[in-house]
Amino acid sequence: MAHQIVWCDIPVTDLDRAIRFYSAVLRAPVRKEKFPEGSIGLLPFGEGEIGGCLYLSDENRPSPNGPRIYLNVQGRMDEAVAAVRPNGGKVVKPSHPIGPYGFRAIIDDSEGNRVALHSP
Repeated sequence: MAHQIVWCDIPVTDLDRAIRFYSAVLRAPVRKEKFPEGSIGLLPFGEGEIGGCLYLSDENRPSPNGPRIYLNVQGRMDEAVAAVRPNGGKVVKPSHPIGPYGFRAIIDDSEGNRVALHSP
C-alpha cells in the first residue's frame, strides 16, 4: 500500500532561522534550495521516504492549530527535545509514551508551528 502522506510543507516566517532549528532538532542538515519563485528548506529524507520542506508563504502562516506532523527522531528523543529551547522553540509536552507506538514530545518550533517528535 502506498503511503497516505507523501509530502509536507511547514510554513515559516524566517527561513534561515527555521533551517537552523530543524537542523539542530533533527541532527541532520536541512538544505536550502533556491528557485526562481523563492527558497525552501528541504527536510532530510532518503529514497522511498516521505519528504517535506520549510517554506515562506503569504497565504499560510505558522500556527499551533491544524494538522500535527510527526517528525522521526529515531532513538534520540532526549537529545532532540534538549535542542528545542536553545534553538528558539518551546517544549509543550515532554516525551511521553503513546502505547505500543513508541514515544512522542509535542513542541512549538522556532516559527510557532506545533509539531510532534516521534521515536519508537
